[in-house]
Amino acid sequence: MAKLSRKTGFIGAGNMTEAFIGAVTRAGIIPSTMIYASDVNSERLNMLKKTYGVSVMDDNFNVFSMCDIVVLAVKPQQMSDVLSQITSRNDYGIERRKIVISIAAGVPLGKLESFLYAPLEKEKSGNLPIIRVMPNTPALVLAGMSGMTPNRNAVPDDINTARTILESMGKVIEFKEEALDAVTALSGSGPAYVFYLIESMIQGGINMGLDPYDASILTITTLKGSVALIEEIGESPELLRRRVTSPGGTTEEAFKVLEKKRVKETIIEAMAAAARRSKELSR
Repeated sequence: MAKLSRKTGFIGAGNMTEAFIGAVTRAGIIPSTMIYASDVNSERLNMLKKTYGVSVMDDNFNVFSMCDIVVLAVKPQQMSDVLSQITSRNDYGIERRKIVISIAAGVPLGKLESFLYAPLEKEKSGNLPIIRVMPNTPALVLAGMSGMTPNRNAVPDDINTARTILESMGKVIEFKEEALDAVTALSGSGPAYVFYLIESMIQGGINMGLDPYDASILTITTLKGSVALIEEIGESPELLRRRVTSPGGTTEEAFKVLEKKRVKETIIEAMAAAARRSKELSR
């Protein structure tokens, strides 16, 4: 991976920030000496400093002003206050090109622009590209899936910079912004659906008399093996499922229950609900 010799700041020091920092430092993309983080939680900042050797502070404006790449990693409901705090400063301005990456779910580019561009002249705002990203929690173990949308001021070099950072923790696909609600519902919330399936399978094993530990190992190993199989063979999940489902066998009997309970349709409905909520949060 390409190395980025740019000061990189994280506003917000939660789990996703730790995932970003851990990934880029492990991959050697950005040295810890060029990484800065701010947060109101001093314990989180001290942990990041001790674990990764990054610089920490409690001033969001300083991180924003001194860095060439700024990752906005605060909760969506905190974004307006954080951006207001930064842009209301008399010394707010853009003296050199700076990339802003937002990972706040449901916060559209238009809202980010309304805060960050309003105090700037048009020429200055052109030097502040904004890229909206929807990552997911497997990024914590370098197995993440991210969707990203650049705004009109992002040039190919800006997009490649964001891609380099995101690919250090998994895979990334570029989308138009209107698709990010679906991305949020599928890959953003997706790990929770998988954990729910795992939770249910483990409980089913326990109910049938298995030891909880054995049920957990059976479930997780089966899931990992199934994913590895579909990646290796490259065939559709439907075809692979049909191969496992022998006529009159145990799997067919299980699927009679799943189909009677409309499990597939319910999952699709649940994802649609998540997408609607993502759209609502962006208003």
